[in-house]
Amino acid sequence: MKRQKIVTFGELLLRFSKPGQLRLTQGDIFTSKYGGSEANVAVSLAIQGDDVTYITRLPDTPVGHAGTMNLAQLGVDTSQILYGGQRIGTYYFEPPAGMRAAKVFYDRTNSAYSDLKPGMIPWRKILKDCTYFHVSGITAAISQQAADATFEALDIADELGTTICFDINYRKNLWRYEGSAPRETLSRMLAHCDMMFGDAIEFEWLSQHPQPPFTATDSNFTMQMKEYGEWFDELHKQFPRLKNWMMGMRNIVNSNHHTLTALLWSEGELLQAPIMNIPDVVDPVGVGDAFMGGWLHAIKLFPNDKKMQLNYSLAAAALKNTIPGDFNLSTEDEIMTVLQEQL
Repeated sequence: MKRQKIVTFGELLLRFSKPGQLRLTQGDIFTSKYGGSEANVAVSLAIQGDDVTYITRLPDTPVGHAGTMNLAQLGVDTSQILYGGQRIGTYYFEPPAGMRAAKVFYDRTNSAYSDLKPGMIPWRKILKDCTYFHVSGITAAISQQAADATFEALDIADELGTTICFDINYRKNLWRYEGSAPRETLSRMLAHCDMMFGDAIEFEWLSQHPQPPFTATDSNFTMQMKEYGEWFDELHKQFPRLKNWMMGMRNIVNSNHHTLTALLWSEGELLQAPIMNIPDVVDPVGVGDAFMGGWLHAIKLFPNDKKMQLNYSLAAAALKNTIPGDFNLSTEDEIMTVLQEQL
């Protein structure tokens, strides 16, 4: 099977947590892992066997180069990463436990990525012969300069005829720079895009349309498909270029018991994946990125079968819940096994 070239663009982060279920205010030791939405998608694709290049800007320090080495060891092409700036962006993650929800605290001010400017990245060279270009709302959320660099990339990808993929990834706490307008900016980004992923909460925020409730505690829950279909039809009128929309839905029964499903609206047809019951969640971070990585790979695996694309994406996302850290380290064979056994 021919390998497809995929490029993802965003900020690589260093994630800090306390061991086990400790709160951030407890203990003396932090554990660290690299991650970040677009890097997570790149790793997922590389593990599944795709040719994927990740673009970011990192500090020219041991910490920055260690991040590059981590990605390269997992099969991601890191040859186009830029170096410069002051520091790597970080975030602090406190895992959920029982009725205690997870907490995330970002520390990304003055990161190397936040100082990225248009003209720094040779997009025409990088996007040459590229099948898919993937960005998310986070790429434009960090600073005005990063937003401008993102739109430069989108314009060139458009000019070259590259299929543009988008994850809403709305993070309210990231939009802090002067003059930032998240809904307007993300809507401008969507006008460039051909396919989009987001969770139901993000779809509701973007469209300002109340979502039908997803309160499944097991696989017997009945979805309100008529209401979802009307919602997707409205969204398509607002963003007519987008022909393929995938929405992930998660219900947190408790900290280690989740239910997960997804819908795919493709050129007027609405498809529903089965509801997966996940009773032993290890780490919920990066599940949306696993959906995106699974979807891009599934398009190659099942080019004429949208239902299989949807179900494969769900299987990939479900597996991510079993893996510590941001990255989905599930292979195509492992995802196919879950697809065949659970879906």
